[in-house]
Amino acid sequence: MNDAGKAPQAAPTSALKGLSKFDWLKQLGDGTFGSVNLCRVKDTNELVAIKTMKKKFYNWEECVNLREVRSLKKLNHANVVKLKEVIRENNQLYFVFEYMKENLYQLMKDRDKFLPEASIRNMVYQVLQGLAFMHKHGYFHRDMKPENLLCMGPELVKIADFGLAREIRSKPPYTDYVSTRWYRAPEVLLRSSNYSSPIDIWAIGCIMAELYTLRPLFPGTSEMDEMFKLCQILGTPSKADWPEGHHLANQMNFRWPQVTGIGLKAKVSNASPEALQLFTDMLQWNPKKRPTASQALRYPYFSVGQDLGPKITQ
Repeated sequence: MNDAGKAPQAAPTSALKGLSKFDWLKQLGDGTFGSVNLCRVKDTNELVAIKTMKKKFYNWEECVNLREVRSLKKLNHANVVKLKEVIRENNQLYFVFEYMKENLYQLMKDRDKFLPEASIRNMVYQVLQGLAFMHKHGYFHRDMKPENLLCMGPELVKIADFGLAREIRSKPPYTDYVSTRWYRAPEVLLRSSNYSSPIDIWAIGCIMAELYTLRPLFPGTSEMDEMFKLCQILGTPSKADWPEGHHLANQMNFRWPQVTGIGLKAKVSNASPEALQLFTDMLQWNPKKRPTASQALRYPYFSVGQDLGPKITQ
């Protein structure tokens, strides 16, 4: 990390070591909190992705307390995108990440035929490995979606974008907006303020089903439509199955539609019985009934004698 001087005309050498060591190639994306550019390290020709934060940062304390910095500095795992460096120059903050070719959304969008189950299994395995590591270290992601899973083809997948990540031990209530609607757990849709890591498992269940069909499982057009879409497929949960959900629904005057649900098998017909078992359990209405990431990794779906994990070294 380095801290540049405030006067641009007398930039110290640390500033030159900072951004000046990169060639800026092209913009990769632009989000709420910052833009991302593809850059090359001049000395080594290594490709990196640099995220430029939109907010100005006037001292290092502000930067170090940023949620994204705090969580990523602690998380060093083969399936978590590596934060290589943090640079502050002229009150602008830059995150230097390892570069990944594409995200899972792009990988699915560009395909004209279904992915082989072996590829899906390997990708889901890697995401669960990264998630189990995150959860073990006291963080949950809160914004798992295909765009936040970066990959080098189906052989290597890493969890990215920790802008919303939270420490599991930080105190509820959590009231701020969380996650893209289609991957949002029902407890979040029903405005629960004490959700935790099971919301990440729900999102992985949605993503896993989508890897089979290349179509989002619950593409709701609003929060209420999202709840109806869940009921149409999963069936309305009984009060006995999820008492907390019924309590939350009453609090916000949500009336449950009384439907049986067509079932996940009808929606994801090309998934094996073992795959169906895993994402059915990850998509339980009641967060307490969803497996943890570590438990999910022990499901029969992964016990097939397949070599699982990253297939290419970087």
